[in-house]
Amino acid sequence: MPATVLVGTQWGDEGKGRFTDLLAKEMDLVVRYQGGHNAGHTIVVDGEAFALQLVPSGVLYSHTVPVIGNGVVVDPAVLLEECAMLEARGIDTSRLVVSGNAHLIMPYHYEVDLMTERFLGHNKLGTTKRGIGPAYSDKAARIGLRVQDLLDEKIFRQKLEVVLREKNALLSRVYNRLPLDGEEIAERYLKELAPRLAPMIGDTVGLIHEALAAGRQVMLEGAQATYLDVDHGTYPFVTSSNPVAGGACVGSGIGPREISRVIGIVKAYVTRVGSGPFPTEVEGETADRLVDRGHEYGTNTGRRRRPGWLDLVMLRHAVRLNSISDLAVTKLDVLSQFETLKVCVAYEGPEGERYEHMPYHQSVLHRVRPLYEEVPGWGDDLAGATKLEELPKAARSYVELIADQTGVPVSYVGVGPGREQYVTFSA
Repeated sequence: MPATVLVGTQWGDEGKGRFTDLLAKEMDLVVRYQGGHNAGHTIVVDGEAFALQLVPSGVLYSHTVPVIGNGVVVDPAVLLEECAMLEARGIDTSRLVVSGNAHLIMPYHYEVDLMTERFLGHNKLGTTKRGIGPAYSDKAARIGLRVQDLLDEKIFRQKLEVVLREKNALLSRVYNRLPLDGEEIAERYLKELAPRLAPMIGDTVGLIHEALAAGRQVMLEGAQATYLDVDHGTYPFVTSSNPVAGGACVGSGIGPREISRVIGIVKAYVTRVGSGPFPTEVEGETADRLVDRGHEYGTNTGRRRRPGWLDLVMLRHAVRLNSISDLAVTKLDVLSQFETLKVCVAYEGPEGERYEHMPYHQSVLHRVRPLYEEVPGWGDDLAGATKLEELPKAARSYVELIADQTGVPVSYVGVGPGREQYVTFSA
């Protein structure tokens, strides 16, 4: 049975978690394929909110096997704390399988992340300072420690000794920080964390392929989103991995022919966290209304998100980059408070040129002016809608505009934060 990929089409925070949760009831495996605990998914079940960072959203269904793939970077302490939180709330995490090839986030990654951002000053990237970027850097430099190294004390200590020579020199000589104690790190990871994590470690590539061969349903869950992709996002204000659908193959260990559906999650407006260009960003009262009604604060960091009107230029490009087959629109209910809505249908460049797809040059992107189409709002509360015909005509027209402008059908529309607050749509 071919796999389904679920990917964010903006700068993250589109509500991927709730649609992963919705679709997970039909899935046998839900696989997280990149990122770390810098990405939070919030799922509301019967009024109870679950904020997940590393554990795939499918954990909330007893029949689903949650899998952390090789493309993820893992802080074992954070993962174990999250599992303990879920267990305390009655959620069984014993089915969780973690790839032995996933890389570990180590204490020095936090230190490097913190100091790098501090030294960048006004040019800071706006990272969550959780060691994600430095962990991926070590992976690319081939000096990273992997989850499987926790199962071999000799190898772990050898690798740690080598990498700490470099990290401690950097921390002490460049950043004037105290060197880290290798023995202290080894004792904590090998004696305290490894025994608890060991039962979860496995061959996730084999597990996924066996499931596909048996005709079982597999979903690949991305963290962050298209425009935070290290290759295709608004570089350098991006994450350090590939959230795009193509990254699902690398981060899980399957080939592209195994994927039959790519669902793009798009928020009915746009937000981003941290620095970077944002053509449709709004300020003042409009921004406050979007943030307050949409509860636009980071799941992990609590940082206020920057809000803006829906940008169809970036959405069209996301459809291209991900080969999106259908869309799920989230938080349509948040826009019920506006009498008139703006939708960006194109950009005007600094020389007056028109862009209907993202300009490749960042200097142009920083200077574009959004060209808006104004559409009527609907004013009605959408929270109780369960059928397409229960949506106001203006709300349906707004969703149809998204489908028409992107050339991709909309399959689902979110009308509230709850698990069942969605409408099946076809446009």
